[in-house]
Amino acid sequence: MRGAALAALLVPLAACSTSAPGPQGTDGPGDAAGEDRPAAVTVTPHGEDAPAGEPVRVTASDGRLTSVTVTDADGGPLAGELAPDGSEWTSRRKAAPGTSYRVTAVTATGDGGDRTWKSAFTTAEADGVNKVDWRPGTDTTVGVAQPISLVFDHPVTDKAAVERQLTVTTSNGTEGAWAWLTDHSGRDRIDWRPETYWKSGTRVTLTAELNGTDSGDGGWFVRDYTTTFTIGARQVVEVDLDRKRLTLVRDGKEVRTIPVSGGTPGGDKRSWRGTAVLMAKEGTINMNSETVGLGDAYDKMVDHSMRLTWSGMYAHAAPWNDRWMGKANKSSGCIGMSDADAAWFYAQVRPGDPFEITGEDTKGVVAPGNGFGAWNVSWPDWQARSALP
Repeated sequence: MRGAALAALLVPLAACSTSAPGPQGTDGPGDAAGEDRPAAVTVTPHGEDAPAGEPVRVTASDGRLTSVTVTDADGGPLAGELAPDGSEWTSRRKAAPGTSYRVTAVTATGDGGDRTWKSAFTTAEADGVNKVDWRPGTDTTVGVAQPISLVFDHPVTDKAAVERQLTVTTSNGTEGAWAWLTDHSGRDRIDWRPETYWKSGTRVTLTAELNGTDSGDGGWFVRDYTTTFTIGARQVVEVDLDRKRLTLVRDGKEVRTIPVSGGTPGGDKRSWRGTAVLMAKEGTINMNSETVGLGDAYDKMVDHSMRLTWSGMYAHAAPWNDRWMGKANKSSGCIGMSDADAAWFYAQVRPGDPFEITGEDTKGVVAPGNGFGAWNVSWPDWQARSALP
């Protein structure tokens, strides 16, 4: 931030009272010690193209501040705190790039009156803007394994600065932790989850006060983000690839078991194991094996598609494999079931429900950034991924 020598001297608008009578009984400036001398008020940053990313500070010398108001061009206030002795006011948030601010300060005069001062400054435009893709969406109801997930357009080199601006509040005091990941797309990502699955009925709010934060290498955030969601019924999908069956468990009780066919053993068509979280119910979609590195093995429309990973693992209807349901794993990595079973199952589950997948011949555990693989990381290791001490 620029030093006090570069700070703008605020211009007094008007005195709100006259000075006390001087020694000769006439209005005058006060005694020789200068008790009634107006305070000198400065604000940083100042001027045009002022640096962003620092708090706004208003200071008074030879007097004290009684109130300070800082607003942006839209009239939105920049909240702050006044020092007990009235010497300085500091904004809680940082000045955002490419924003005009107006400052109004009131100081006490030595004769018991006050004086109002006004100033304005504009911060320099950002060299680059870092945008955020976040999940889950606002006002949604999700399953007990749904993490809060933010993926960034540009690299985040100052991860601690970003993490400090993120706040999670819950209706029942649920505690959790942020962890930095590499998304399957290769982008920087941060997820928040509790130590164990959420409790049903929990109301969750994420407040990301990122506006004015430099994520590093000139990648500025120019807006805040918030989302509020609710945790639905406790549903766990148990997938046993060795026994070729899937069981939906709701509130600890088995609802139904469905015969399935998982990924073909012995090669790239094997399924993942571990905990995968239902990312989205995508309905009828086109599945093309070339998009997941399996050549031209298939290209078809698939019904009741439920995405489990970014790498292309789904649960879905697979009528072409009906003869193998419950008997052999013959898919290209997905969890297939009959049309009727898939239609029923699709109607039961919601994004955020965990799929706990076991099986001998799989291609490994779902990675944290491949969909929502957060639950495959131990709690101590998860906490260690935070950028904060």
